[in-house]
Amino acid sequence: MSQVEFSIRQTILPGCIEISPPRQQDIRGRFVKIMQHTVFERLGLPVNFPEVFYSVSHRDVIRGLHFQTPPGDQGKLVYCPNGKILDAVVDLRAGSPAYGQHILLELDATRANMLYIPPGMAHGFRTLSESATVVYHASNEYAPECDKGIRWDSAGIAWEIETPILSARDERHPPLSDFDTPFRYGEHG
Repeated sequence: MSQVEFSIRQTILPGCIEISPPRQQDIRGRFVKIMQHTVFERLGLPVNFPEVFYSVSHRDVIRGLHFQTPPGDQGKLVYCPNGKILDAVVDLRAGSPAYGQHILLELDATRANMLYIPPGMAHGFRTLSESATVVYHASNEYAPECDKGIRWDSAGIAWEIETPILSARDERHPPLSDFDTPFRYGEHG
């Protein structure tokens, strides 16, 4: 693979970065470089992800909006190697210039774009393709006592669907307006 740099785009949420990795495509298919230690280190991004997992979802599933609270808070690198999703991130950090604001970004296998989400943000997505696989690299291991969420429809996100497929757990999360945030802007770099 030729020496092609990662392309980085800062979103309106401080620290939440869209990353377009080097990729090649030919008659055999696609090759995508997900991470390069020196590049991530230079950008101030985590280079150690102690937990990696993935989900597979059907069309019109919404997962989220999820996060872990301190001391188990996590930064996440997320991407969609199969299918297409509408990814959503909400800034939950008190004192952030973007507190309560969100971004929407399509992540898909063809573009191979990724999103780095720093600790203190809620994450969720809607599946746009028939099926989608989403991979998560987490900067902290799963801690059930820190696992939280806010309601998918309480942060002003234009999901563009009236009746999504949701888990019972996601339907029970409190709305953003009732969430007392433990996150503080600037605590993680």
